[in-house]
Amino acid sequence: MNASGRMQTFATREFFQRVASAVVLGAIVLGALVFGGWPFALIWIAAGAVGANEWFAISRTSPVLALTLVNAVAIAATCAAILLNAPTWAVFGICGLAVVALSALARGGVFARFNAVTGYIGGAVIALVPTLLREDPGIGLVGPAWMFAVVWSTDIIAYFTGRTIGGPKLMPRVSPKKTWSGALGGLVAGTLAGLAVVLVARGSGWSAFAAMPLVAIALASAAASIVSQAGDLYESSLKRRYGVKDSGRSIPGHGGVMDRLDGFFAVSLLVGLYLVLHAILARTALPA
Repeated sequence: MNASGRMQTFATREFFQRVASAVVLGAIVLGALVFGGWPFALIWIAAGAVGANEWFAISRTSPVLALTLVNAVAIAATCAAILLNAPTWAVFGICGLAVVALSALARGGVFARFNAVTGYIGGAVIALVPTLLREDPGIGLVGPAWMFAVVWSTDIIAYFTGRTIGGPKLMPRVSPKKTWSGALGGLVAGTLAGLAVVLVARGSGWSAFAAMPLVAIALASAAASIVSQAGDLYESSLKRRYGVKDSGRSIPGHGGVMDRLDGFFAVSLLVGLYLVLHAILARTALPA
């Protein structure tokens, strides 16, 4: 592609909508991150509920409206129980009730029930992981900021690098526009952005998380960048399977919440696994 062609690629209405939406949403999320508490949690509860609604719609799991309402209540209740330090039995009770209610409500057999339950699980992951990181006194705002930096930098630089340099396609059957140059550019950008956040936090003494070895941070950032891109590709494969271009229309230039949070969801799974393992090790550690 020549220079004129590249300029035309970035001078479209969709591109400017994409930039404007990203700036507005980024400002809201970062503002809530600094504030913390329930304002930050509510943003992610809403994101999880809307993303689940889009999943019910594209997977044709009905009744969509009823499932969305029950699922939103279930995600909010799960998050509230965990954030308010409810007893473990109460948290598992809420999760169990959510699974039973959604399974009973879904129409269409085993696959419909599976889709209903995965909507709840996916929404809960999106709602809980960044919120729990923010509330952890040993991690604080550095944890979610690190996730945002890695995922956003990976996505942005992969987009620009892929369309500027071009070259061999990454997985043409899944996502025809993604290239190896974009994937590698995103990997480098995500790794450097993750390191930059930790270095800034280390200099400011924001949390114990920032004291981790830089090699470990670089490896974690690179892994998160790769996982983020894998999540993007997986969502593309789901949309191809169900014959839709976008998961929704809630975000101008981006499509739906699933389209915007596909990579973030994948990284949230990775970070969530770390949180679970950390909690298990902390409880089973023998006293000195």
